[in-house]
Amino acid sequence: MNYKDTYSRSMNDPDAFWAEAAKGIDWISPFDMILDDTTPPFYHWFKGGELNTCYNAVDRHVANGRGEQAAIIFDSPVTNTKGTLTYSDLQAATALFAGILAGQGVAKGDRVLIYMPMIPEAAIAMLACARIGAIHSVVFGGFAAKELATRIDDAKPKVIVSASCGIEVKKVIEYKPLLDKAIDFATHKPASTIIYQRPQAAAQMIEGRDIDWVEAAKTATPAECVPVAATDPLYILYTSGTTGIPKGVVRDNGGHAVALHWSMKNVYNVEPGDVFWSASDVGWVVGHSYIVYGPLLAGCTTVFYEGKPVGTPDPGAFWRVISEHDVKVMFTAPTAFRAIKREDPEGTYLQKYDMSKFEALFLAGERCDPDTLSWAQEKLGVPVIDHWWQTETGWAIAANLLGIEQLPIKAGSPTVAVPGYDVRILKENGEEEQSGEIGLIMIKLPLPPGCLPTLWQNDERYVESYLSMIEGYYLTGDAGFKDEDGYLWIMSRIDDIINVAGHRLSTGGMEEVLANHGDVAECAVIGVADQLKGELPLGLVVLKAGADRDVSELAGELVQMVRDKIGPVASFKMAVVVDRLPKTRSGKILRGTMKSIADGSEVKVPATIDDLAILDEIKAALQTIGYAKET
Repeated sequence: MNYKDTYSRSMNDPDAFWAEAAKGIDWISPFDMILDDTTPPFYHWFKGGELNTCYNAVDRHVANGRGEQAAIIFDSPVTNTKGTLTYSDLQAATALFAGILAGQGVAKGDRVLIYMPMIPEAAIAMLACARIGAIHSVVFGGFAAKELATRIDDAKPKVIVSASCGIEVKKVIEYKPLLDKAIDFATHKPASTIIYQRPQAAAQMIEGRDIDWVEAAKTATPAECVPVAATDPLYILYTSGTTGIPKGVVRDNGGHAVALHWSMKNVYNVEPGDVFWSASDVGWVVGHSYIVYGPLLAGCTTVFYEGKPVGTPDPGAFWRVISEHDVKVMFTAPTAFRAIKREDPEGTYLQKYDMSKFEALFLAGERCDPDTLSWAQEKLGVPVIDHWWQTETGWAIAANLLGIEQLPIKAGSPTVAVPGYDVRILKENGEEEQSGEIGLIMIKLPLPPGCLPTLWQNDERYVESYLSMIEGYYLTGDAGFKDEDGYLWIMSRIDDIINVAGHRLSTGGMEEVLANHGDVAECAVIGVADQLKGELPLGLVVLKAGADRDVSELAGELVQMVRDKIGPVASFKMAVVVDRLPKTRSGKILRGTMKSIADGSEVKVPATIDDLAILDEIKAALQTIGYAKET
């Protein structure tokens, strides 16, 4: 079946479409209602059904004779270690850790907070929670103590699982002092913590509260899978909120398992036994969906990589992993490829490795500029697929679905809406925009399986944050348009649409132009306050390695490029060269933070920023052109 027919079926007969997809999951009790739409705007999929996500991700593959297949490949260039867990190994380790949790009184519905580095034990902890019906909440390892404390107070975990340390390139980051401080800050106190001691750092244990993972395993009794309702929560994942209080995105068991299993074949075109690598972190939604659950639900081999795209040890790091482990499909953020392109623009390191088993690269997490996409296509010689989704949806909203029909690639577009998602471009009054016109990207309710049904214990905030702008629609927070072929173009966050003398302009469109300059490795465009025109666009650019340019001359070239491509209406007249751009740990560029610095307004530093010193560098660069006067 082609894309058009598949998508039409998902829109016209969603019950039949998702009932068929649900056959890919083993159910303990069949569901009696595919979509429960009796209490809008709250929708629930596969009501009445019972399953166990851990069983579907691990045990059933062992039962079906795939026990000796690799489930997890661990590759850590920062510790110079590699290893493999078969599905049988993973089943045994998960059942045993589930027994440790049960021994600490963790039962169905209890929360367990997981604060771990990129090691297989993180997946074991997540799956062990799913095994006994506990709800896990993974927080990115190394997260600041106060931010961790807010998540502890919101989720109220019975147990916290952590490790002694994580490693960032060559720097050992001790987690236990951060965890201890967070527990001190938090009002809610966990009954116990379970600590995995890594050889790079030994955690100081608190008697009576802290439990050594390895020691506890010696006396634990393995736990069996517990049936849970399809509508029961599997996990809580916190995403930043505009109020500074994080939003606890809830993922249910049934819809999540069905959607992710369906996506592995239909979106990514991988089969059981294929090696799938998502170069992300378990602390982010990509890590939940496509390092842990998606690949394992589909019976694939997943790669846990503890390293960076460059510097561990060189810009050939990704190519080595792909070659060494026979990776078929990779998924990462565009910022990773911009880093590789910046360090090795000619792709010299790529020539060292056999990439013959590699079939496709998927990019997501931020808008992919056409220059990076075409560079990756040219160097790799495989389809490079930009796709778009969010923490809240848990899987792709728009993609080029390789497992159904590969459509022509349009650089800069994540292609078309994925089956199940009724994506509309709307004006603020709810009317649909014409083809090519930028508007609010909204999704008509109900959202498909796998998306958030609500926020953790906060239905009111769920409605206020996502469902209140236009009745019957989910607000994605992004702005963009559909072209004449139905392709989606995600131009920017709604907040990044700037108003220049009454003209609404996309900063993403200007970034696309700047990224095409031969000396530019990556860039960001922000709207800065202007007394005459309201806002003016300002470009910040990072140069490619070896590019030695006169800054004023380069700025003139960039201004002219925007004028030629977008026109004088853009009023693009300023560009500044910086050494690097501030980003979250997941790779998103902090445009709002830079705008606050430029405008001299209060700067709210996001908890997920990787390096605070970079903000001072940005301020100094902006001051050279007359901005950032007061912060």
